[in-house]
Amino acid sequence: MSFSFRDKMAPSAPLLTVRGSEGLYLVNGPPHFTESTVFPRESGKNCKAYTFSKDGTLFAWGNGERINVVNVTSKELLHSFDLPKAVCLEFSPKNTVLATWQPYTTSKDGAAGIPNLQLYDVKTGTCLKSFIQKKMQNWCPSWSEDETLCARNVNNEVHFFENNNFNTIANKLHLKKINDFVLSPGPQPYKVAVYVPGSKGAPSFVRLYQYPNFDGPHAALANKSFFKADKVTMLWNKKATAVLVIASTEVDKTGASYYGEQTLHYIATNGESAVVQLPKNGPIYDVAWNSSSTEFCAVYGFMPAKATIFNLKCDPVFDFGTGPRNAAYYSPHGHILVLAGFGNLRGQMEVWDVKNYKLISKPVASDSTYFAWCPDGEHILTATCAPRLRVNNGYKIWHYTGSVLHKYDVPSNAELWQVSWQPFLDGIFPEKAITYQAVPSDVPSEEPKVATAYRPPALRNKPVTNSKLHEDEPPQNMKPQPGNEKPLSKTALKNQRKHEAKKAAKQEAKSDKSPDMAPSPAPQNIPRNTVSHSTSGDPEIDKKIKNLKKKLKAIEQLKEQAATGKQLEKNQLEKIQKEKALLQELEDLELGI
Repeated sequence: MSFSFRDKMAPSAPLLTVRGSEGLYLVNGPPHFTESTVFPRESGKNCKAYTFSKDGTLFAWGNGERINVVNVTSKELLHSFDLPKAVCLEFSPKNTVLATWQPYTTSKDGAAGIPNLQLYDVKTGTCLKSFIQKKMQNWCPSWSEDETLCARNVNNEVHFFENNNFNTIANKLHLKKINDFVLSPGPQPYKVAVYVPGSKGAPSFVRLYQYPNFDGPHAALANKSFFKADKVTMLWNKKATAVLVIASTEVDKTGASYYGEQTLHYIATNGESAVVQLPKNGPIYDVAWNSSSTEFCAVYGFMPAKATIFNLKCDPVFDFGTGPRNAAYYSPHGHILVLAGFGNLRGQMEVWDVKNYKLISKPVASDSTYFAWCPDGEHILTATCAPRLRVNNGYKIWHYTGSVLHKYDVPSNAELWQVSWQPFLDGIFPEKAITYQAVPSDVPSEEPKVATAYRPPALRNKPVTNSKLHEDEPPQNMKPQPGNEKPLSKTALKNQRKHEAKKAAKQEAKSDKSPDMAPSPAPQNIPRNTVSHSTSGDPEIDKKIKNLKKKLKAIEQLKEQAATGKQLEKNQLEKIQKEKALLQELEDLELGI
């Protein structure tokens, strides 16, 4: 294998790595999309794993025989390790260590297996340490960004190593049955979030600690316990001030969902914690922090799902309404948000400018199984990969304005297994002003195929009625305060509604106390004579009158709710529209008395 190529200049755009039955190779990023010469294409189907370093300068891959490490800029082969069975690779944040993992095996006589997690010094190529790591899940040690700290979960304890010295355990965090932990991003002081599942009637809990203060009853920075949790996902924000915890149960005991049941919790390092109140019932599909660390987006609720941005008080800031979506992706700079429906949905995407809450584009990436923002904050990668889907494999590069800039479909007898961007450190690509005009593209745009609904033979020659199973709720801002464009907080909205309801009740009480002084009501209100308890002597007519009054009273209540800003359902709005006809019917019946 020759690595004699010389690079004239660093790549102007992030590279793409493509792995599949056609082999492993790199592709130059936008605007060229030609095959890169960082290393010759690794043909064959034996490539099980690859990884870039966090800054994108090093690339490592396994070809079924060896693990090779290459410098992306100089194209120089740095190391080649004899590890034919390695299936997982990871660089430490500052490129000091390469971690490799291969499946754990024991000998036939039952003796303990050999260590299967290796840590190599990237500079010298020597093996620094080997560990036994039986599970593939969470196999890789976690480093702090400056590599001062490295942590591993070992037999329900978190072991901490300092300055990549793996021969000495510098510290231990011991709690009964620690299931998972997540180190905080960013500089010192380092924090760690740990999850302990509940047992024997005791609740599960997540605790936040500051390294190395683990001892004593008050050592934890924050603690949140909950009963409904078989597994949790912990998400630190970029500034390491708070963690979002998605707690999930395997089974929803109410029978409302086969996804199980999820709750979303907020825990801050200052000790504050809260359950995030989601306005719609149903599964929580996705939660994402903005890179600003001041807000997060949740996609939740039975389909069509709702999407809402919340602030650090867990109050809703902006509601995107409902739609066919199950994922949220913030751009690296945090100024654009993509809401998408992948997997069992059709691949519809909504690209939003989250500073102005304006919709930029609505592209459709059908059958997508993968989505990733490019580090430049302008381009998007979507892909259809095996084994999730074994047909129509390929990938597309989009501009966020909805244009497809590049498209690659693998041949029908081949498969695409993995595709991803070369990472870059924050700040390498500056944030650019958002454009709403679709950028020009040489790739012909495809109209997505719209599947027509099945119509039984008896209805095929009749006109189509536009009836929807669900009415999509449009995106809407919370009510702005007079003279203030900022949306109202949840508490302010609640107080406003209470105030308006009290006002309406007072006015009603006044009009009830002085019926003589009350002005003649407007046609849309119930006439005063409908309140009188006159009887016609005919029980049938009396019954009809009673029912009409009941309906009109319900309509009045709905109108009051609408006046306080409550969103009414379609059938409730239809009820209000029938008010005039009901009043007329009531008048006719009463005149006949």
